[in-house]
Amino acid sequence: MKIDLIAGARPNFVKIAALYYAYRSIGNNFDFRLIHTGQHYDEKLSGIFFKELGIPKPDFNLEVGSGSHAEQTAAIMIGYEQILKKSKPELVIVVGDVNSTMACSIVAKKLNIKVAHIEAGIRSGDNTMPEEINRIVTDSISDYFFTTTRNASNNLLKSGKNENQIYFVGNTMIDTLVKNRKNFKRPECWNTFKLNEREYFIMTLHRPNNVDEEKTFKNILAEINYSSKGLPVIFPVHPRTEAVIKTLTSEVKNIRFISPLSYLEFNYLVERSKAVITDSGGITEEATFFKVPCITLRESTERPETVREGTNELAGNDPDKISKYFERISTGQWKIGKVPEYWDGKTGERILQGLAGIKL
Repeated sequence: MKIDLIAGARPNFVKIAALYYAYRSIGNNFDFRLIHTGQHYDEKLSGIFFKELGIPKPDFNLEVGSGSHAEQTAAIMIGYEQILKKSKPELVIVVGDVNSTMACSIVAKKLNIKVAHIEAGIRSGDNTMPEEINRIVTDSISDYFFTTTRNASNNLLKSGKNENQIYFVGNTMIDTLVKNRKNFKRPECWNTFKLNEREYFIMTLHRPNNVDEEKTFKNILAEINYSSKGLPVIFPVHPRTEAVIKTLTSEVKNIRFISPLSYLEFNYLVERSKAVITDSGGITEEATFFKVPCITLRESTERPETVREGTNELAGNDPDKISKYFERISTGQWKIGKVPEYWDGKTGERILQGLAGIKL
């Protein structure tokens, strides 16, 4: 079976790596063609992932770069359509919920190519999130659905999808985490800031409602700086956040701003941290797997299992709520989470088994 595998942004690379690990492990008759849309193009957000995770060099790189959601989506659609006009696969696999996911799904379906969505069915219920729109559109036109949880499968059933289209397989991100855990690398900042295990926090923020409004962002940083009680807060700065930080003048001495880390470096810090502060859904999954406390600065999540079963809690961006969750961490009152079903490092194998049963 000839398959196009679409990846465009940092989370996508982590997810597709699981398929390559399974492919090398069990072998099959699939012929994968990797399409990198270039949605993430910075070396720390893109290129280094291929080297670190052992992902083959892309067969095509659309190199779309940055731009508004409409500009980026349009560029991806135009570029991918040109590839498909010359050579069509039998199936297009999209992963996650970024602009590349939705854009390539639409192009494939308009050319009558079947689409499979990995990480299908997850919902935050918040239509102000661009990712939520991408999920809904992608799932509405896809033919096959590979889900991370039974809750996601149920979301698809409620939307009218047929049971035989849905495969509950688990979480590809955990496959990649398990496979690469022994290769985690201590980053330079460990020695620079004299870090010790469980005596620092790791933070990522990039969502517009947290970082684009200067007053809100300053209040968040001020509260985290205060609530960390002298422990360092390591903050690898996303490119879209860097410009905002340059305008800030508040005193946040405990927060250490650093450049983006590689996958192996970042998860080295996550696994050994006292807690994680983030607005990224994927990082809440990694924290849950490591059983590290996680404060999510959002009002909703498309990964409710990280709250219901795991180590994650939703704090929004209200400084008072953030403070209360920090207090629970500092007093040792954080909940003990568990790893959700099928987050066991074998999801890629289950996906390939599902694909093998599809008759196109």
